[in-house]
Amino acid sequence: MTNGDGKAGALHGIRVVEMGQLIAGPFCGQLLGDMGAEIVKLEPPETGDQMRHWGQGDRPSWWRVIARNKYSVAADLRSEAGQALARELIAKADILIENFRPGTLEKWNLDPAELRKANPGLIVVRVSGYGQTGPYSQRAGFGGIGEAMGGWRGIVGYPDRPPARMGVSIGDTLAATYGCMGALAALHHRSRTGEGQIVDSALYEAVLQVMESTVADYSASGTKRRRTGSTLPGIAPSNVYPCRDGEYLIGANQDGVFARLAAAMGRPELASDERYATHRARGARQEELDALIGDWTRTMTIAELEAKMIEAGVPAGRVYDAEDMFADPHFAAREALVTLPDAEFGEVTMQGVFPKLSATPGSVRRPAPLEVGQDTEEVLKRWLGR
Repeated sequence: MTNGDGKAGALHGIRVVEMGQLIAGPFCGQLLGDMGAEIVKLEPPETGDQMRHWGQGDRPSWWRVIARNKYSVAADLRSEAGQALARELIAKADILIENFRPGTLEKWNLDPAELRKANPGLIVVRVSGYGQTGPYSQRAGFGGIGEAMGGWRGIVGYPDRPPARMGVSIGDTLAATYGCMGALAALHHRSRTGEGQIVDSALYEAVLQVMESTVADYSASGTKRRRTGSTLPGIAPSNVYPCRDGEYLIGANQDGVFARLAAAMGRPELASDERYATHRARGARQEELDALIGDWTRTMTIAELEAKMIEAGVPAGRVYDAEDMFADPHFAAREALVTLPDAEFGEVTMQGVFPKLSATPGSVRRPAPLEVGQDTEEVLKRWLGR
């Protein structure tokens, strides 16, 4: 279940209260927990977090991933008793995570300013659609809305079709990741000053941060990036190419790498052909070049093409699904997938802990709590001495 070396993780000894729901808040908690923090998740009695029921297939298992390394404590935050319990636990915590609509904590008598009076070193990670301030702050915001406003959705898909969804909840997980990064920075600041602070992570801003030069390009030249399917305009060759038994991704969009690809194709002269010899020339003839490469790749199986690309030192790879990952020896060697015992499923395999730290590696130390509030007694005894 663990990474096998018995190390507790870089954040061992850090206590976190997670009051998030669905994806963004809980994913932030998952990241901190993977790095060794103790995560106490406050869940509504009986119903629990809705993530317990999310996922695909006949037996959804998303909860097993997003709630690993966590303890479940039942607390009705809409009641005075639940709020009082939350305040007691937060007074003992290093970090509080929440992803409710701005103002909700204040309405529940859990104003971060008041919480920090009782616990000055407290770091409060607040994940929301639009941030804690500004004219849109009170609007409801899900990850997909943040992806749209941040510019992601508008450039995903093909130009003759509506914007496409990536396939995972990238807006939520990006905001959670930035929330986690902010918490780590805040812990460093606290180690020097003793002072906690608020980490304000907005969904749309987390998406905006990874939008490369889209804003700068518009500022500098009025250029707007558009939907272009599987290619990036002017960057060639970099695409998924047909084989006899499927598709294979090749990225040879650099002069030296393209020369190696041309040699592997048996067409070394392409590297010095003025039509393809430079980055700009290849970009200007992107469709033409993709067609030429596709005519060559479709004569081979994926395995045959992969062997040629490995030998030539050309960045390339198969387009994986989960079944492919299970069979891949590199995933096994890197422990990219870990298998946990599970009371309902017997065992569940999921992604491991990343990134890998050499001295204090993270780990999956305990499976997700199956029952709402199953750890309440244990946590209250350890944290509050009850």
